[in-house]
This record gives sequence, structure tokens and C-alpha cells, in this order.
Amino acid sequence: MKSSPTLIPSTDQPTFTSPKEIKQWIKAQAQDLGFADCGFISVQHPLFAQQLEQLQLWLAKGYEGQLQFMHGNHHLRAHPEQLVEGAKTIISVRMNYLTDAPKPRTVEDEDRPNQGIIARYARGRDYHKTMRSRLKQLALRIEAMLPEWRHLAIGADIGADNDFVFRPFSDSAPIFERPIADAAGLGWTGKHTLLLNKQAGSFFVLGELFISLELPDDQPITAHCGSCQACIDICPTKAIVAPHELNAAACISYLTIEHDGVIDVKYRRAIGNRVFGCDDCQLICPWNRYAKITTVEDFAPRHKLDSSSLLELWQWSEADFLQYTQGSPLRRTGYVNFLRNIAIGLGNANARKNNIEQLKSKLGVHNDILDEHIHWAIEEQVIRLAN
Repeated sequence: MKSSPTLIPSTDQPTFTSPKEIKQWIKAQAQDLGFADCGFISVQHPLFAQQLEQLQLWLAKGYEGQLQFMHGNHHLRAHPEQLVEGAKTIISVRMNYLTDAPKPRTVEDEDRPNQGIIARYARGRDYHKTMRSRLKQLALRIEAMLPEWRHLAIGADIGADNDFVFRPFSDSAPIFERPIADAAGLGWTGKHTLLLNKQAGSFFVLGELFISLELPDDQPITAHCGSCQACIDICPTKAIVAPHELNAAACISYLTIEHDGVIDVKYRRAIGNRVFGCDDCQLICPWNRYAKITTVEDFAPRHKLDSSSLLELWQWSEADFLQYTQGSPLRRTGYVNFLRNIAIGLGNANARKNNIEQLKSKLGVHNDILDEHIHWAIEEQVIRLAN
């Protein structure tokens, strides 16, 4: 992406004598735009070849489920400079998304079996557009400083004399997003495979800005999980098969969001009332006692997605679904798969005759796959009523 500078730097800008000071200025701008932190690595970093090898080993185990896109574009994953011609540096950013801090080391979601639990990142607007929009603003602020940097002794060293090229990403290209953030010092990879930060836990999302300036790498930080394996122990479907190894095909987030079709019976009771995503491995993590509340309004829950009962969600028509999920991550799962997830939740809910009546109301309305989950849920409710 190329553009002409549209922002004029103020006259009281600090002086710059080193690339490190330029990086500090960029970091301050990122924080001003709502990012919690940012780090820098080269597009030529050795991590990319290493991660590609690990990805291929992971795929060989069949852990990807229906995520067939993981098999493609390996050349771009290994050579990110090919994604954006002229890019030299990747700026990795993280953005906090909690709007209400949960109680430390508890999974309160399990105490509300009749409520439809939606992962906390997905209760507001889709963060991907917010992330990319703010990354573009960061790029334009950098671009506006180029005339000043070109006059510095270090200007040529960082490529300030060249045409400025940039492109923002947020889960929108074949990029090793979490490993990039890890290598850039934004945290370390926890045993659940999510990024952890000593000052902020893991309740944040990641994004990347590719730029043509050549800035020095940041350094990774030491891991601090120690002997703790709370995330492994808490996982309802035992999807974390070993430290740092996730069987995505068994993960509730994958099953309720990415998986299309029948959800294996062996996972249904473990899914409980989670209808879109799962936060259990994060909620139990001791580092999330330091999780920060977001400053970004887009994460604020909409349409009671933080407090709706399973029956309220079940009664949404397709028109309701399209209305309430406009600009929301929930669109990704689709209406019928959303009902499939809710049906599983109703099967696991407290025993009530009304649950059975409501489940029956959608039998034969959509497709055989949904009907199969409804029949299972009714049988579960009948068993619960009998007991």
C-alpha cells in the first residue's frame, strides 16, 4: 500500500538520533491509538523457517480439522517479504479486549448453565476492521515523519529516503501471527499456545503492520509458565494434548466457530453452554489476574451477548441473527451452525420441559444436521428430567 502523507507532524516533535528512538516514538504513537504495546522484527527473521517446519509437523498429525487453508501458501508464511513488496520490518501490536475483568482463576461460565456463553473477544464489533484501521493510522503517522527523518544521519540507514510502503494485517493473511508477537517481545507462548504477557495476561488480540523502513529487531522475553499446567488440566475437551501443542480439531473454539457440520457426540457434553468460542484456558491462567480492561469501545458487548440465555438466542430468527451480528465475529459461524451450538447448550442446560418444547419447535425447519443435534439435546434433557 502506498499513499501520500496526509498528517503533518507537530513542531514540537522530539529529536531522533538513533533507530531505537524512532522505534520508541512509533511505540508511543501505537499506544496513543489504543494498542497496548508493539514490537519490531525483520521480515527476514529466522523464526519463519522454523515455524514452517513446526506447522508441517502439526499438520501431519491431523490437528487442523477442517482448516484446510493451513495447507496452503507455505511459501508466504516462510517468506513474509513476498506478501508486501519492499517491506523490511513487521510491527507487531496487541490490543486488550476485556470490558469486565473476571474473577482470577475461576471459570464462572460453568456456573450459568442456562446462559449462552460467547467468547469475550466476540461480544462487540469485529476487531479485525478496528485493528486494520488503527494500524493504517499508525502507518500514516510514520509516513508524516519521513521528511524529518530523511534529514537525519540515520535516515538512509533506515530507508527513509525510499518510497514508503505499508500494509496492515489482522488474521487476514498467511502470517505466523503469534510467533511474530513472541519474537517481537510482546510476550511468550503459553502452554495453551496463546501469547502471555506478565503485565497483561492473554486477553488481547494481535495485528501486524508491514513497513518499508528497516528498524532493528526487538528481542523475545523469557517464558514464565514454569511447572503450571492449569490450562491443560481445565480444557473441557482435552484439546491441549501436550504443553504448546493444540489439537485444534478438538478445541471448543474451533468446533463452535470453524467446524461445519456434525459435531462429534464425544465432545458435546464437554462443550456445555459455550455457543461461540471458549475462554476456559485463559480464565484459569494465573497470569490473567493482571489482565487489563480495554480502552477500545468496539469491544463493548452488543445485543446482550454477554448475558443472553440459551433460549433467548435459540429464538432468534435468521433475520434477527443477521441484524444482531452485523459487524460481529459471530457472522463467521453462520445461522444454522449457531443454532447447532445452542442446541448442544440446551441439551446440557438444567432440565426443563420448556427446553424440550423449544427444541422441538425447530425440528424439520433447517437441515438434517441441525435436526440430529436437536434430537440429541432432547434426549439429554429427557435423561436429566428422569434423574
